[in-house]
Amino acid sequence: MATRNSSSGPSVVERLLIARLGHRGDGVVDGAEGAIYVSGALPGETVEVEEVAGHPDRRRLVSIDQTSAQRIAPICPHFGVCGGCAVQHLAFADYRAWKRGLVVEALRQAGLDAPVAELIDAHGDGRRRAVFHARSVARDVLEVGFSAARAHHIVAIDRCPVLAPRLDGAIAAAWAIAEALAPAQKSLDIHVTATDTGLDIDVRGSGPLTPPQMTELARIAAKHDITGLTRHGELVARSRTPIVQMGKASVALPPAAFLQATEEGEAILSQLVLNACAGAAKVADLFAGVGPFALRLAERARVSAVDDDDDALAALKRAAASTAGLKPIDVERRDLFRRPLTTAELKNFDAVVFDPPRQGADAQAREIAASVVPLVVAVSCNPATFARDMRELARGGYRLIAVTPVDQFRYAAHVEIVARLQK
Repeated sequence: MATRNSSSGPSVVERLLIARLGHRGDGVVDGAEGAIYVSGALPGETVEVEEVAGHPDRRRLVSIDQTSAQRIAPICPHFGVCGGCAVQHLAFADYRAWKRGLVVEALRQAGLDAPVAELIDAHGDGRRRAVFHARSVARDVLEVGFSAARAHHIVAIDRCPVLAPRLDGAIAAAWAIAEALAPAQKSLDIHVTATDTGLDIDVRGSGPLTPPQMTELARIAAKHDITGLTRHGELVARSRTPIVQMGKASVALPPAAFLQATEEGEAILSQLVLNACAGAAKVADLFAGVGPFALRLAERARVSAVDDDDDALAALKRAAASTAGLKPIDVERRDLFRRPLTTAELKNFDAVVFDPPRQGADAQAREIAASVVPLVVAVSCNPATFARDMRELARGGYRLIAVTPVDQFRYAAHVEIVARLQK
């Protein structure tokens, strides 16, 4: 339903009845010319909105005439302005149903009928990784925080309730680093990871550092007890090695290494992978990274770990070599998008695990689909590309036995998935 009222000013005001929640957490109305998206609106609400310049399919929420029973108070004062969270205003049970529904709908659109388990909550004590952005917006005015929702400015913050307690001090450290580098034109990206030994920080976008800047950053690292501080991976200061435990192994992380968003998320995803691979004697771990799956799988099976990140594979190899009781882990650097493991190479494995980036693993999925590997475990952070890859495997004769959604991005429109397939 949509009515228009232009008497209040130059901006056209419409009244809409929200039909459903979209895959990004927006309220959706099915208009005559296609879907209309309203950030912050919930199904069943009647809202007044105004047009968004340059975005004919979007509206800005002006007011809520009829409020949904699903609406709750957000936990963060920055919600709706900060672009990090999408659905803090949705009751938790409804939120869980919506997030599971993202996976169900993606599979349905791909023409796949598969059992989807209930959503597993993997928030734990919060996110252990964050990227803070910094920019000088005027003389002596600095902003440090997260990107705004669908905008190009930065929302300055002094706290974030979805971050793990081990990231306490990260925002203060990010402000200090930003003040030392005073970014003017480009946004400075400050990647912070909470490791078992402290905060590890990698700064990007600063350009080459001057000797005085290096000295000041080293002073900041000492003052804020930062484990390691690097610029684009180049060492600036280090007081101790950033360590993360993965199963029996202690992994020394390279700068800005990829980790699952929460510690609980990594543990749950790994256990699901281990359970699915039970009984396999030789496993291929594709897109292996620093080894969250490979190092745990190696406690019971021989593993071939493949990735194109030299630093990640070096960290995996060192961790494997220094951990007693593991079966051999063979490490190979390879671009699996351009050179996927072939059907001839895959035939030597009892199981294949693959956990690609958001774009999925189209080329590798085609090779797996044509292979004779009896068991495949797919891990994904993107329902759309996950469903596409599952459809390819189904065409090759694989049956989707189980699909489990895992939520380690609470309040965000992201969901992890672990699937088990058999041929």
